[in-house]
Amino acid sequence: MFRVVKSEPTQAPSARVAMAVDELAPLANAAARRDPKATRTFLATVTPSLLRAVRRVLGANHPDVEDVTQDAAIAVIAALPSFQGASTVLHFSCRVAVLTALAARRRLTYRDHWTSNLPPEEMEALPDDSPSPFVNLQAAQRREELRALLDSLPSEQAEVMALHCVMGFTVDEIAASSGAPRDTVRSRLRAARQALRKQATINSGILDLK
Repeated sequence: MFRVVKSEPTQAPSARVAMAVDELAPLANAAARRDPKATRTFLATVTPSLLRAVRRVLGANHPDVEDVTQDAAIAVIAALPSFQGASTVLHFSCRVAVLTALAARRRLTYRDHWTSNLPPEEMEALPDDSPSPFVNLQAAQRREELRALLDSLPSEQAEVMALHCVMGFTVDEIAASSGAPRDTVRSRLRAARQALRKQATINSGILDLK
């Protein structure tokens, strides 16, 4: 005798992101309750990721990277009680770091002048198979140009552009970490791309929305 088995509906990508096992969640919950030991351990775990996020938004040479990273760490701890678990803790924390760095860029008037002497921190983000140092330099210059142009965008557009193009978040990861609908994220990315193209010619690879 045959039995009809109803298949479960396919979950949206954002739901899969939310349901992924998150090893940081218990530690984040304890830190949200202001447990001192858990807070110290949590910060020790996520601070390297916060530092990378801040460096990518400000530029590795920026003199305020360490200060902004400290601000980001404080902001993450303050935001943990509001964390709903829709994304991973690390994506949530990196988003807070990106927002903190974007706000810092808007406050600061200092702008780095790029040279051909690439620091090690910038080299980490470059492709290993780049054919020449000149190509590496061009890619680094485009990243710096994008960082500067982010300052001119509305905050919501700058956020999704930084998360997507600078941090490498997918649309689903941005939606999960920010709580915005997927279509809203895509709409903001499109608007940001159109605004940036009116101001400068940017390599199409940087603004390739997937």
